[in-house]
Amino acid sequence: MPKGKTTKSAELVAVGLGQCSLDEIAVVSDFPAEDSKPEAKELLTQGGGPVATALVTLARFGVTSNFMGVIGDDDAGMAIKKGLIAEGISTKGLITRKGTTSQRACIIVNIGNSSRTVIWQRASATPLAPAEIRTELIKNASILLLDGLMKDASLAAAEFAKDSGVPILLDAGSMRPGMMELAKVSDYIVASESFARAVASSPVKALKELRALNPQAKAITITLGKEGSITCAKGKRIFREAYKINVIDTTGAGDVFHGGFAYAVINGWTIEKTIEFASAVAALKCQQPGGRTAIPTVKKALKLTKDQAI
Repeated sequence: MPKGKTTKSAELVAVGLGQCSLDEIAVVSDFPAEDSKPEAKELLTQGGGPVATALVTLARFGVTSNFMGVIGDDDAGMAIKKGLIAEGISTKGLITRKGTTSQRACIIVNIGNSSRTVIWQRASATPLAPAEIRTELIKNASILLLDGLMKDASLAAAEFAKDSGVPILLDAGSMRPGMMELAKVSDYIVASESFARAVASSPVKALKELRALNPQAKAITITLGKEGSITCAKGKRIFREAYKINVIDTTGAGDVFHGGFAYAVINGWTIEKTIEFASAVAALKCQQPGGRTAIPTVKKALKLTKDQAI
């Protein structure tokens, strides 16, 4: 059983459709100069991807989780699938494309200034098609997580979720084709600052634009890294400062933020508590290298919200 994992709850079921990858992480004390051979302080290999890592977070919190996506039949694909299964995540919706490669990434974590550089290779496997969606998984879910990385399948899944009364959480990490269409139908939108600036000239203006696009959304949040986050919900604007922690690596911070956010939503928490909890989960993750290494327990994240209550 993975570290920090708790007993699963039959009442809470999360389904995610999106990207998965295999991350090779090199931890160094300073960013390497060209044509140099620095020794790594640590080398890690673990699964990555926005929705995949959000589901790992939920699975460790005791939520039954199902992943839908695509891998190749290469070694990386097998490692990705094995990693999900090890976390207790169902891979019934994970399609393996024969003769193709999976997405991979090489991440250089510079602990000298807490930065990270991602060098990645796109998968050669074709995206999940709408006809390949396991709709029976969505129908019985407590929430559907999307990252918009497979446009047609994501839009089809969102439409089915809407018809089934399943809330949709969109991870708007980057502006891609179809993202605004997904934002228009999502119940919860959690966007990065870079996405927000692709929408408007500032995060505040982006909140207004997204609210105008989807006035029925229950909450729209824009994460601002070390500056915290800003949310529009129930006719009010909520600013949440970032928690004060020792940042080692921000890889996957946004992904586990979404996992924490989803956990709070399906437990019926207030939007204020939801943002606080998701922020705490993301902050604690940053204390160790890797997107999944330091995902905290629910208890530890809640303790941080109390210790650093505003």
